[in-house]
Order: sequence, then C-alpha cells, then structure tokens
Amino acid sequence: MNGYRWLMRAALWVRNPPSEKRVKFFVAILAVCLAIGFIEYYVGWPEWATAERVTRFPK
Repeated sequence: MNGYRWLMRAALWVRNPPSEKRVKFFVAILAVCLAIGFIEYYVGWPEWATAERVTRFPK
C-alpha cells in the first residue's frame, strides 16, 4: 500500500514539478549536509560539541 502512495506522489510531481528556485534550495541544503558529514567522518567530531551525561542526584 505504501508503494502505491509513492507512485501517486511521483505522478503528481511529474504533472506539477517544483520550481527551479525550490530545487536549487534543496540541492544547497543537501550539499551543506553532505559537507558536514564528510568533515565529521574525515576530521572527527570536535570535543566542544560532544554532549556529556548529566549525573542524577539520588532521591
């Protein structure tokens, strides 16, 4: 049933494609996400951005 929904969505996109401005915006966001992913993979995650566990006080 889910495959049918995706086919209907694809058919709607073929009939009414998004504007060129929206496609450029999507590609820009995708490029930023990929760049962050590559930097994290090859350089590593900075220590200052790592979350630390907060200890809970005993009740």
